[in-house]
Amino acid sequence: MVLLILGVIFFILGSSLLKADAKFAAVGKPFKITGLVLILIGALSSSVRQVDAGYVGVKALFGKVQNETLSSGLNMINPLMSVTDIDIRTQNYTMSGVHDEGSKSGDDAIKVLTADGLEVTIDLSVLYRVNPVEAPKMIREIGINFEDKIVRPITRTRIRDNSVYYDAVALYSTKRDEFQSRIFKTIETDFKQRGLILENLLVRNITLPASVKSTIEQKINAEQEAQKMQFVLQKEKQEAERKRVEAQGISDYQRIISLSLSDRQLQYEQIKAMKELAASGNSKIIVMPSKGAPLILDAK
Repeated sequence: MVLLILGVIFFILGSSLLKADAKFAAVGKPFKITGLVLILIGALSSSVRQVDAGYVGVKALFGKVQNETLSSGLNMINPLMSVTDIDIRTQNYTMSGVHDEGSKSGDDAIKVLTADGLEVTIDLSVLYRVNPVEAPKMIREIGINFEDKIVRPITRTRIRDNSVYYDAVALYSTKRDEFQSRIFKTIETDFKQRGLILENLLVRNITLPASVKSTIEQKINAEQEAQKMQFVLQKEKQEAERKRVEAQGISDYQRIISLSLSDRQLQYEQIKAMKELAASGNSKIIVMPSKGAPLILDAK
């Protein structure tokens, strides 16, 4: 465009010099030729526009945005048109309480009020992209700074609107997926009306008030202690049952033995043992009392 303007200037200047006086003809003719060359080069360069991969080009002629967009690659356009490149790749907009982690420096987490009146802090990432078909409409109605005008305010507002339906503890634990799905649907609808496509919504962290967090930790510790005590009691019951079964077995064994053995049987077993002892190579002294078991003494 600059070469085109310079060419027009040189051409007009050269034509003026040729008409002004014959003595300026030698100077005016080169100016005119140079102007024509610059106009030609400027027209050719301005008529060819390269759009990088992942972008679309939005054309505007004298401030009026055209509905047709330029795809990636080389495109032939009116040299008087201006082209604005719009990134249509997936964008990540993060709002975090950690310094310099999100899209804005400092604490940018979303503070919301829950159904039970507690303040909860939410870290969130929004994955979205521009709808290529809607790019001219966005330039015409919003401009290129759509993150601060659309993504950020809509996301924060919808999260606050939906958090009031949940208690703080439920939002932190059992209802987290339901909450994420609910805000995704509402934000997706708003984005679609503005020419944006919401790909994913990630609730990265939910921070409860310190008092609530302490209460939850105490409850969890109490539940763990109760479970531990139940385990100990169960183990003791099993040990008591094992001892009872063992005692019952010993009692049954003794009862069976007492019923099956008689005095004659015991005397017979005693005689057998003495015969085996007498037949052994060891020298023994056997004392046979009138009653009771014999006493065996080693003669060595």
